Amino acid sequence: MRTVRWVGCLSAACGILIGTAAAQQLLDRILARVGGHEITQTDVQAARGFGVVAGPTDDVALEQMIDRRLLLVEVGRFPPPEPSEAAVAAELAREKMTAGAELQLLMESTGTDEARLRETARDTLRIEGYIDQRFGSSMQVTDDEAAGYYGEHPEQFRQNGVVTPFDEALPLARERASAERRKEQVQRWMYDLRARADIVLPRPIGAAVVR
Repeated sequence: MRTVRWVGCLSAACGILIGTAAAQQLLDRILARVGGHEITQTDVQAARGFGVVAGPTDDVALEQMIDRRLLLVEVGRFPPPEPSEAAVAAELAREKMTAGAELQLLMESTGTDEARLRETARDTLRIEGYIDQRFGSSMQVTDDEAAGYYGEHPEQFRQNGVVTPFDEALPLARERASAERRKEQVQRWMYDLRARADIVLPRPIGAAVVR
């Protein structure tokens, strides 16, 4: 069974506070704990801003960050080959490009420096390497399975309003059917990881902001 614990907390327990006797300011909020590792609001904002996760909302992005943390634990247990410096540099450039004109503001507002951003890029590549190591870069599918995918997704094989004949579309259908099967296997495995994980989602009581 997946272990997910909801715990009520006062704002001081849910956030990281700094201030004097006269005033306090809430700097961050803990959104989840995964095996003792904290994921904060700032972590989620940074991950979304740099394209580390693709969640359209903070809630979806938080779920992806929980998965990412579980994956990094697995990476630590069974390390894949280290990514090359060129690959890390390319991923780092992609993160910065995703942030675009907001790059400097995003780095300042989330406390992300160049070293942390580079480490995030490295972690992303290590996760990808681990999944490839565990599941392979592709899955073998038969022509019948490719035909099934082709029949279920005709819009993916349409050019100029006309569906490409199956014989011509077979290589692409096989490739996409393979990717779909691999994705399903990874999703089932992630479900099992979550089922065994200790995930704590604090549920704030009252106002989140301390003045």
